[in-house]
Amino acid sequence: MFSLDTIPWNEIQKLWTDNGLRFQWIALIAVVIVSGVLSNLSIRLIKRNFIKDENEGQDWEAWKRNGLRLFPPIVLLVLTVLCLSGFRALQFETSDFIQPAVNASTAWLLYRLVGIATTNRAWLRSIAVILFGLAALQSFGILSATLELLEMVAFQLGDRRISVLNLINGIGILLALLWGTSFLGSAGETKIKQLPHIPPSLQVLLAKVLRTFLVVLSFVIALSTIGLDLSSFAILGGAIGVGIGFGLQKVVSNLVSGLILLVDRSIKPGDVIEIEGTYGWINSLRARYASVITRDGKEHLIPNEDLITNRVINWSFSDRNVRVRVPIGISYNANPRVAIQLCLDSANSSSRTLQDPEPKCLLTGFGENSIDLELRFWIDDPSNGVGNIRSEVLLGVWDRFKDNGIEIPFPHRDVRIIDHNNKLGKIGN
Repeated sequence: MFSLDTIPWNEIQKLWTDNGLRFQWIALIAVVIVSGVLSNLSIRLIKRNFIKDENEGQDWEAWKRNGLRLFPPIVLLVLTVLCLSGFRALQFETSDFIQPAVNASTAWLLYRLVGIATTNRAWLRSIAVILFGLAALQSFGILSATLELLEMVAFQLGDRRISVLNLINGIGILLALLWGTSFLGSAGETKIKQLPHIPPSLQVLLAKVLRTFLVVLSFVIALSTIGLDLSSFAILGGAIGVGIGFGLQKVVSNLVSGLILLVDRSIKPGDVIEIEGTYGWINSLRARYASVITRDGKEHLIPNEDLITNRVINWSFSDRNVRVRVPIGISYNANPRVAIQLCLDSANSSSRTLQDPEPKCLLTGFGENSIDLELRFWIDDPSNGVGNIRSEVLLGVWDRFKDNGIEIPFPHRDVRIIDHNNKLGKIGN
């Protein structure tokens, strides 16, 4: 049960009565106050003279603003190192508070450096735990003992001895390499997309190959660091292959289908396709699926296997020009030559209609109730929709037919009414 008698008052009193510890307390408090003042003044001075608000959105200005976050830990680290050097010069052998302050400020500086390169909260939390944990172990003087203990605890994997320390080092190196490969992959993908003579599908393929190669290389380096022989994973790789063959058939099929689509370039980002009633344009090609955005804003995730095995209408495979057919019927009392010219005028009035090839309007037959015409015109932007341009042209045809007295007929039906009762009565007589 807690009581005031259990508090080590002698130890607490020693923290102040001991001259060396007292000087360290005072020096540490002074260092913290001075570092806060100096870093605040430095940041204000740099912001006033070197960073302008109108350039805040530029990349260089953003880097300079992120660099200002390094001033507080740098100033604190410099002052604590100077203070520690001063105590040693004055032959104060004890450094119970100054040395931990140096360790903590070093960890803080490293954490801020990492924060400039990434804003991922998971990465930042993990790195903070590692850095400040190492600083705490070093401050208490048990870092070397902890490392020796981790080196002693080991297990056998085949003919190799792997310690916990080696395992931790390998995991740390793997995380660092994966973090670095994410930046290299993004930079490489950006450079690949800037190449003018490479088609979009091949750009996506090269970017995926680059990212896959970097990830595999990271795992190989990490396993080599641990001390594992990669040939020992041959049996495990075979077992994984069998598991993939039986349990992940669809996943592997979609992955292989995605590679085939990227290689043969039958479907590429930006193409307008139609598959099983879904009409839209390819937004992106992923490892497992293709993202298709329809005209109503819905994004359909279509498995790559369906794009390989099913019939797909690619409106822009080799040419983005698409011909639109609009059937029109006019009355037998109308002049078909005038109606044809009015239909052509309506098609030419739209800004999306191409003049090469030029619109055509043909008489296709004489129906039961109307003279059948078909207006044909070309557009080069099917991703903007086909139904809307058809509606626009039909509205123009309607207005021109109204102005020129051309009727659009509707079916006529004759209705015969037979009185069955009278008929039966006559038969009875």
